[in-house]
Amino acid sequence: MKMSIEVVLILALIGLGAGVFGGMVGLGGGVIMIPAMIYFLGMTQLQAQGTSLAVMLPPIGIFAAINYYKAGHIDWRYALIIALAFTAGGYFGSKIALTMSTDLLRKIFAVSVIAIALRMFFKS
Repeated sequence: MKMSIEVVLILALIGLGAGVFGGMVGLGGGVIMIPAMIYFLGMTQLQAQGTSLAVMLPPIGIFAAINYYKAGHIDWRYALIIALAFTAGGYFGSKIALTMSTDLLRKIFAVSVIAIALRMFFKS
C-alpha cells in the first residue's frame, strides 16, 4: 500500500513530537502519539494504541536514556522491575482493550489523561 508524502510527513511529525516530549518530560506514546494518530490520520482508538505500542518495540528511547544515565538520573533496579511489570501489564491490558468498544475505550483514555493532568496541576 502506497503512502502519500502528506501521510509520511504527518507520521514523521508525530514521531518527532512524541520523541521530543518523551525526552523532555516522559510523555510520548499515550499523550502525543495516540491522540495525533486519531485526529490527524483518522485511526480508531484501538489502531492508534496498537500502533503506539508497536513504535515502542524497538529501543526508541535508548538515546534519551543514555543522556539521563550520563547525568545520573536512572535507577536501573526500578527500571528493570517496571519494565518486567509493564510487559505483563501490556499483554493483559491489550487483551482487555480488545474486548471493549472503541467508544468506551476512547472515553476511558480521555478521563485518564484529564485525571492525571488535574492531579499533577493541583499537587503542590
